[in-house]
Formats: sequence, C-alpha cells, structure tokens
Amino acid sequence: MLVGVPREVKNHEYRVAITPAGVRELVSRGHEVLVERDAGAGAGLPDEEFVAAGARIAPTADDVWESSGLVLKVKEPVAEEYPRLRADQVLFTYLHLAASKECTDALVTAGATAVANETVRLPDGTLPLLAPMSEVAGRMAPQVGAHHLQPPRAGAGCCSAGCPACRPARSS
Repeated sequence: MLVGVPREVKNHEYRVAITPAGVRELVSRGHEVLVERDAGAGAGLPDEEFVAAGARIAPTADDVWESSGLVLKVKEPVAEEYPRLRADQVLFTYLHLAASKECTDALVTAGATAVANETVRLPDGTLPLLAPMSEVAGRMAPQVGAHHLQPPRAGAGCCSAGCPACRPARSS
C-alpha cells in the first residue's frame, strides 16, 4: 500500500503524523511511504531523515493525497483539504468530529473511510493513541501556565515556583 503523509496545514500545528522510524517500519513490511516536502520540518525532522528511512518526498500535498491509499495526518482535515478526500482512500488522524460539522459533512460527502485516532481502543478499553497525547498535554500544562503568568500575556508576573522576594503562584 502507498501510505501518504501530507504536511499539516492547520494553524499552529507543527507535528508530523509519522517519524522516520515509523517510515522504516512500514517500508520493512513492504509498504511505500510518500511524505510531502517539509512535512516534518516543524517537528525538527528534515526530509533527508525520511528519505534515509525509505520514504519518497512529494513536492505538493496534492501529490500525496492523489497517490495514497492511506493518508496519515495529525489533525482533522481543514477546508482546503476537503476536496482532496476520496471514497477509495483511508484517512487515519485525530478527527474530533463533534467539534466540526463541516469536517464531518466533507468526509460523508466524499465517502471517505476515516479512522479517528482518539477512538481506537484496545480490548481492555484503553486508548493507546490518545494516552500519549494526554501525557504530553499534562506535562506541558505547567510550562504553558507559567508562560501565561508573565506580564506580556496579561499575567501578574509571578514566578510559579516562588523565590525569596515573591510568593509562588497558586490557583484561584
């Protein structure tokens, strides 16, 4: 199967749906992987690493979507991607369909088969694709909170850990 990985186009999304290690695994099992040029740049993964793992680089998103039987993304398709959806293709991504009627309608209209990563469950009921994302979000929460405590973000300018001259931050 030809697996395609387009560059994410959703605003402020810098991740890529596969790493070079994932490419290597798919290629070792007989699949072809087509990665859009600079798809991994925002995550610090240059095209050369994907090529070294066995992927081919496509110049445009259209090339990836048109050629691939399976498309891997991080986030749900946005309006500019809706025309690229096809009935003979599988889309594997975080979909969050309850938050977007437009995306849901586009998938239905295209007749696309879509697998929402956030709904994949193991027999024991755990969510193996959602759990790591939740762990990262939990670990990032204090860092993001501290950032927003700074005056340029309308914060009070307090030090979240405290210091001799000021009290530590606390929830209100």
